[in-house]
Amino acid sequence: MKYEIRLTTRSERQAIIKKALEAPLSKDRLDDFRGEPIELKVISVEAKLPVYRLANCRTFSEQHSVISKYKFDPRFFTNGQESTKVQTEQHKILRKLTKNAKASIADIDEVLDLEGQRESLLITSSGVVVNGNRRLSAMRELYAGDPTKYSRFSHVKCAVLPPYATSDDIDDVEAALQARPQTKQDYDWIGEAQLVRRQLEKNRTHEQVAAQLRRKPQEIKNLLLALEEAELYLSVWRGEPGQYSLVVDDGEQLFKDIPKQIGSQDTQLKNASRAIAWSIFDNADKFAGRIYNYNTAFGKHAQQVVDSVTGGLGIELGAANEGCSSEFEFVIEDDGQSNDFGPFIQALKDQETKDVAIEQLVNACVTAIEQEKGKKKKDAALKSLVQIHSNLLAIDISMSGQDTYEPMLKQLKSIEDRLQIISTEIKDAIKTGQSQAEDD
Repeated sequence: MKYEIRLTTRSERQAIIKKALEAPLSKDRLDDFRGEPIELKVISVEAKLPVYRLANCRTFSEQHSVISKYKFDPRFFTNGQESTKVQTEQHKILRKLTKNAKASIADIDEVLDLEGQRESLLITSSGVVVNGNRRLSAMRELYAGDPTKYSRFSHVKCAVLPPYATSDDIDDVEAALQARPQTKQDYDWIGEAQLVRRQLEKNRTHEQVAAQLRRKPQEIKNLLLALEEAELYLSVWRGEPGQYSLVVDDGEQLFKDIPKQIGSQDTQLKNASRAIAWSIFDNADKFAGRIYNYNTAFGKHAQQVVDSVTGGLGIELGAANEGCSSEFEFVIEDDGQSNDFGPFIQALKDQETKDVAIEQLVNACVTAIEQEKGKKKKDAALKSLVQIHSNLLAIDISMSGQDTYEPMLKQLKSIEDRLQIISTEIKDAIKTGQSQAEDD
């Protein structure tokens, strides 16, 4: 039998908790409340009484995924603290997080089954669970599944915060608890970043938040930048704002690396570099090894990658002040400088050109990385020429539009000029090799 949420009204919860505090079971200690330790009374209440705290950053990613998946109002969780429907969705999220916990974290259900409730839940004077939401969801499910076997979970022990505790106090308690080593690994990186953002929004400095979370200030800044990059990817590239589940598992390192790699680039190249990085992330299965091994492809070698892909696709880039085509809407920043990389980005994004463009991108990225590592094989240049020749043979202009002829001629002229330079370099290398052989 599944547990069914049945809310007790806020006023009833407050009255029940206030009455129970008159004869507490025991006392507990919270190490950090407004910068000082505090002694709290511990009471026992029915398991159905407390309500899950919806502002918990641990569930932030999943909440937004639920909102996106079911097209809920963006304020669904924010405004749903006293809603049965919202509490039910939060219960599902907590159960999912419990089942998907990392292997290094003890299975909550198993621990409760074997040992019972070892640690009190932490609740407010109105019964909102500040710490122990997942444990509460587990105890509720165990009791609902077998009330006889798990009769001990009909009631739960709770340490109660003072009635004067504010929402800021509760956020600070969460931050302090999250900073503990045994809790730190239990947050996904999106939830941790959201916790940082929430603390900074209180006009605290990076240094203050870093001290609170036992981190270095630069770690705090990098985490927030990574969150902003992930949100750009979800909204601008994927068109799925709030779907943090798309980046929470495999995206942490990449989105932390993007700001570092593109920091010195001009604005227009940053747009192109992000498109490279995001395309690598979307097509990770096409790249050998870890995707963060390709960082320089959207960093110091970004222009080389762009040139390789546009050359292979026969795309011509214009000046930035010429603007983008009317169909192209990917513009994060625009300072009117450098090239307009819109056609390049569009090729990676458009369904009609995407497959071929990604194939070109993979080749370009691999070449850039080989050069970066200094491990290019002796026949790499020959392989590149063979690939280029293959691409040229595949070109069919019979279906091309009249307005593409002049750009194609310009591309061919550039190719001819480059081939002439390569031809000269090869002939010079041959002569040098022959002279060295004669000297030997």
